[in-house]
Amino acid sequence: MNVLLKEREVAFYLRDSGAKVLFAWHEFAASAHAGAEQSDAEVVLVEPGQIEQLLSRCEPAGRVAPRAADDTAVILYTSGTTGTPKGAELTHGSLGRNVEVSVALFGIDERMVVLGALPFFHAFGQTCALNATLAAGGRLTLLPRFDAGRALEIIARDGVTIFEGVPTMYTAMLGHVEDADASTLTVCVSGGAAMPVEVMRGFEARFGCQVLEGYGLSETSPLATFNRRDRERKPGSIGLAIDGVELRLADDGELLVRGHNVMKGYWQRPEATAEAIDGDGWFRTGDIARVDADGYFFIVDRKKEVVIRGGFNVYPREIEEVIYEHPAVREAAVLGISHRTLGEEVGAAIVLKAGMTVTPAELIAFVKARVAAYKYPRHVWFLDELPKGPTGKILKRAIKLPEELHV
Repeated sequence: MNVLLKEREVAFYLRDSGAKVLFAWHEFAASAHAGAEQSDAEVVLVEPGQIEQLLSRCEPAGRVAPRAADDTAVILYTSGTTGTPKGAELTHGSLGRNVEVSVALFGIDERMVVLGALPFFHAFGQTCALNATLAAGGRLTLLPRFDAGRALEIIARDGVTIFEGVPTMYTAMLGHVEDADASTLTVCVSGGAAMPVEVMRGFEARFGCQVLEGYGLSETSPLATFNRRDRERKPGSIGLAIDGVELRLADDGELLVRGHNVMKGYWQRPEATAEAIDGDGWFRTGDIARVDADGYFFIVDRKKEVVIRGGFNVYPREIEEVIYEHPAVREAAVLGISHRTLGEEVGAAIVLKAGMTVTPAELIAFVKARVAAYKYPRHVWFLDELPKGPTGKILKRAIKLPEELHV
């Protein structure tokens, strides 16, 4: 789980999954204990010097437990438009094949040094950095919190050959004005959000390495498409379908995925699973795409209202549910606001109840205390009414931004 999750989020994940033990980094003990108290999970704090003593008192297992390919390996939670997080069941088979694809795509072997700047609670970091590097016998060097200068120092110090990150990391590294030795880099991998073409070109020119961009979701383990090292890379394209995976466009242009990478389903959510995966095994991504004559895919729009902030998904309904808990709020609409470095920032348009008052700063603090740090809105503004369609549904596309937020 994301270490930034707060008590209410931790409690939900533990209760929903039925987890029995939560290993928590000691700096996040308060949220871990508070969330676990609302479930049946036991908390084991991971603290340097103490966890080693705990492990030394245990007898090591001498064999690998037998597992079938379709057995669930991990549950990664991803919120949806309903606001309730859903656990994507990824199997040993789907994760294993995705690792094999990652190793081949990025050229990972025992000589490679991979910089793991991506969080391992995210499918991208877990599969493509952690699991793929270990499977190939390579070296993984870690960075707890991304900082462009520190990342470039580690690249030079450890002779990093493969860097994996989201577009905002590339933008930050490209904007780092000090000289940096990144001569060991051979391949850089980008995902999580679309990379601006100029950022890709600028990064390749400055650091002399190839940037490969791809696409995927937690539900697809995550890789679904990727550009290839030995084939043409088209600017703005998410590339070709990975080996063993099929892609097609629905009548409305939604990108559909079928293959070994698709999740088993949403944990204990049969209706949500049936809505996401049809009877023929096609998974609905919620993204609108186009494909050219060479089979290269391009994402043109998101069918879902998810906000992608710095490569992390923020689901408006989840944040709206928290905002509605404030006694002064009558209506709320959370939406993405264009941002130069993050791609999108989280904003909230609010209608207050008659006679009630609250400041934007107070609302921001209210939400910040209840959700992970990357989720809360940085911009809050008040309206007399939210625009609505004929059925009464809030029309987010018609919400006017405050003048200072126009780009």
